[in-house]
Amino acid sequence: MQKLLSSLRRALTDYNMINMGDHVAVGLSGGKDSLLLLTLLKAYQKFSPEIFKLTAITIDLGFKDTNPKEVEALKEYCKNLGVEYIIEPSEIAEIIFTERKEKNPCSLCSKMRRGALNTSAIKIGANKLALGHHAEDLLETFLLSFIYEGRLSTFKPVSYMDRTDMTLIRPMIYISEDEVKCFAKKHALPVVFNPCPKNHVSQREYMKNLVNKLNEDIPIAKLRMLSALYHPERNSLLPEKGKSETRNDKRET
Repeated sequence: MQKLLSSLRRALTDYNMINMGDHVAVGLSGGKDSLLLLTLLKAYQKFSPEIFKLTAITIDLGFKDTNPKEVEALKEYCKNLGVEYIIEPSEIAEIIFTERKEKNPCSLCSKMRRGALNTSAIKIGANKLALGHHAEDLLETFLLSFIYEGRLSTFKPVSYMDRTDMTLIRPMIYISEDEVKCFAKKHALPVVFNPCPKNHVSQREYMKNLVNKLNEDIPIAKLRMLSALYHPERNSLLPEKGKSETRNDKRET
């Protein structure tokens, strides 16, 4: 727990994620990532120099196969943590799979779920929305953008959305997926099974497997790729077209 808290605190400090008086809504999907995030933020709250409020929000996507006993266990976990827990019903699953019959639904589902989280967070007066993306999520998002969109891009640790006056924060970017799995197993986190038919068959899952394969062949690959993302100041890319380095741009050493 202490190592994970240290990584969380480092991210919060590096990117100034939480300030005095914030109301932080945690997007609690029921997966191990968001459960760990809520657990760590609650633990951090006890010694944080900034006083802030914490609320957990789950967007019920409307899948009929969701196990009600698992949902009750999640409610009980939040109660034991002392965190207010809100479940927002939605028809996202119906819209995506029945009405639109999306073949690649992940991107649309993510946008709709994020929009619902935003709306719910605004309704309770929260000004920060915390998401449980970990280090590998950062890397996989970069690869998805690089390979499928031809852009060098990934999500930001902090993103301000001016239309809703809401700030997204991702405090687990320094925490690995293996650390998440280890904690979830050791502490028996009440993970809710994801009944989505596209679970583990998405483009993101392909990227996850690709990264793992690279890391098997080159054991330092994942760390080096993450280091490049954590330190953009080290990167050297082509200049914009029409712009080239001149003598005046060079610094004497």
